[in-house]
Amino acid sequence: MNVRRLIPTTAVAGAVVLGLTALSACSTSDAADGGNGDKLKVTASFYPMQFLAERIGGEHVAVTSLTKPGVEPHDLELTPRQIGSISESDHVLYLKGIQPAVDDAIVQSGVKNTVDAATLTTLENHGAEVSGHDHGHEEEAHEDEAHEEHSEGDGHNHGEEGGADPHIWLDPVKYAEVAKGVGKSLEKADPDHAADYKKNTEALVGALNKLNTAFETGLKNTATKTFITTHSAFGYLAERYGLTQQGIAGIDPEAEPTPARIQELHSVAEKEKATTVFFETLASDRTAKTLAKDTGLRTDVLDPLEGITKKSQGADYIEVMESNLAALQKALGAK
Repeated sequence: MNVRRLIPTTAVAGAVVLGLTALSACSTSDAADGGNGDKLKVTASFYPMQFLAERIGGEHVAVTSLTKPGVEPHDLELTPRQIGSISESDHVLYLKGIQPAVDDAIVQSGVKNTVDAATLTTLENHGAEVSGHDHGHEEEAHEDEAHEEHSEGDGHNHGEEGGADPHIWLDPVKYAEVAKGVGKSLEKADPDHAADYKKNTEALVGALNKLNTAFETGLKNTATKTFITTHSAFGYLAERYGLTQQGIAGIDPEAEPTPARIQELHSVAEKEKATTVFFETLASDRTAKTLAKDTGLRTDVLDPLEGITKKSQGADYIEVMESNLAALQKALGAK
């Protein structure tokens, strides 16, 4: 997969909305058979958007997700039917920059109530150290970081060509900010049920605050602060809890690292006493296992929560994040 095509920040925001849209699509088709009645038709681009729409919308919404469970969202291609379903939505929730196909379809759909999750919180540029890069030379990494600071309009590339990191949902604090914005947008779109949306938003934000506290306390005292991951999706999480993410090959979960990057990770693992190479459920674990074998490290799952499947370590966002916390505590040597 071409990582660089995922870059625009706008794209990131679009993706979020799409996420919601995607989710809606799945559930909406089911709901449609039973009759949606007067429910607000929400389209979510992918799982993190879907989760927000379902939790906050509750019984008043019929959510369709554009990204089916088990599909790697970055690679999503929409069917004509899905593109048509976006136009028929009352509300579209996506995250621009994650899914270019969704971003394009939303623009073409003409739907008025579209929410780009990326606009509901602050996106940041994560340089090579936090988000990983596929360069073996530090000077190149510094050039990348310098370039990032001048390039606000880009999205999904974590230090490759500069730009904002879209993985805001992996930081419970930022995700709570997005949840508040989604709640307000639903209140506006469907004022008759505003009180319920407000109540549901408050409950979800409370759960996310509790999750944040669990991460803060659970990762406070650890033997190491560095973890290695195939998919550089955890920049916000690392920053929030004082950790360092070392990505094997940048943003593309399927990318092959350069020999120079592999050598660099050997040194990092030794110096920082890293114990574990993380891979994810929706992508191949081949690269992680090869690196782990070469370096004598363990492998484990750290889920970027781009979709929920039977392989997921939990039934929803909160449960999978709790599993991620347990995996990080084990890998980092939490005391």
